[in-house]
Amino acid sequence: MKLNILYEDNHLLVVEKPPFVLSQSDGSKTPDMLTLLKEYVKEKYQKKGNVYLGLVHRLDKEVGGIMVFARTSKAARRLSEQIRSHSFEKWYLAIVTGHLTDGVFEDYLVRDEYRSLVSNTKEGKLARLTYQVLGTVKNCSLVRIFLETGRHHQIRVQFASHGHPLLGDKKYGLKGDGFLALYAYHLSFFHPVTKEKMTFEQIPTNLAFQPFSLFLYK
Repeated sequence: MKLNILYEDNHLLVVEKPPFVLSQSDGSKTPDMLTLLKEYVKEKYQKKGNVYLGLVHRLDKEVGGIMVFARTSKAARRLSEQIRSHSFEKWYLAIVTGHLTDGVFEDYLVRDEYRSLVSNTKEGKLARLTYQVLGTVKNCSLVRIFLETGRHHQIRVQFASHGHPLLGDKKYGLKGDGFLALYAYHLSFFHPVTKEKMTFEQIPTNLAFQPFSLFLYK
């Protein structure tokens, strides 16, 4: 698989993860980014022995988008600290069914096997996101989402529970074929060594987003 490397130095690798590729191995034969990138570093820099690469955040298997990997343990630790302090910024694009206006979702989620569910009580973990509607086509809306918390399947379960499941979401929404219309298009963080603010953006190219191209390139 050809890797789309957006940035690399001695401390970081920023890359686009395609849909249906795991962030890290689950023990199956499915390709995963961590293994592929370790092989890339080993070959490019002629590394002997094991290659260190730190996974500091994840994307669901079905979700494409931008990820950053740490090439040193120091970089991994400092990026993880940014995630905990909420200075690590991730924005998503999604196509959801129905029409809606800009807003905030705040729910409590509980984990049930391979799914997450909205709880009617505060026994679960708080899940909060804000979203902005960028445009509508027929009965679907393109939304930009900012995660204020990072819960399991948070975007998918929250939009589904509020009556606007994501296009192509077979687990929480509509049955059928096609890609899950969710993409991590914006990533912003401070370089773990230079402290420089780094921002990366990538517009999704899969077919689900093409009817919304007018809104994507505004």
